[in-house]
Amino acid sequence: MAFRLYDSATRQVTDFVPLRPGEVSIYHCGLTVQSAPHVGHIRKEVVFDVLTRWLSHQGYRVKVIANVTDIDDKILAKSAAAGIEWYAHAYKFERELHEAYAALGCEPPTYEPRATGHIPEMLEMVSALLERGHAYVAPDGSGDVYFDVQSWPRYGELSGQKV
Repeated sequence: MAFRLYDSATRQVTDFVPLRPGEVSIYHCGLTVQSAPHVGHIRKEVVFDVLTRWLSHQGYRVKVIANVTDIDDKILAKSAAAGIEWYAHAYKFERELHEAYAALGCEPPTYEPRATGHIPEMLEMVSALLERGHAYVAPDGSGDVYFDVQSWPRYGELSGQKV
């Protein structure tokens, strides 16, 4: 029996065929650890847990990577309001997230990289996007950098939106 999934690119249900026979790699965005996990966060993890277990049961070697956004404007604002360091704030809610998943019996991801562990790579990527004309510095003087969606003709393709 073929395993079928919805393909966002083609908007059709298609047979699942791994890129490498016998191996499956899954990447999904983990939580931004700004506050306690809620049912929306938990639902996503349960879905990926069930998918991972099913693929493993079918004999695939499964690697799951779920990032943790442990620094962003909301974390900085909420930690300042609470009067604690941003990293302590983020770590507290990261622990709560793991406790919630464990309480449900969810398997942890194979890798769970934190955003703060990859700041140099992010800065390099932003610089490259700026150099290639795919990003711009916000004109308001904030220093924020935005992706220039007009510079990428296929932008919006997966969501079915035209820019």
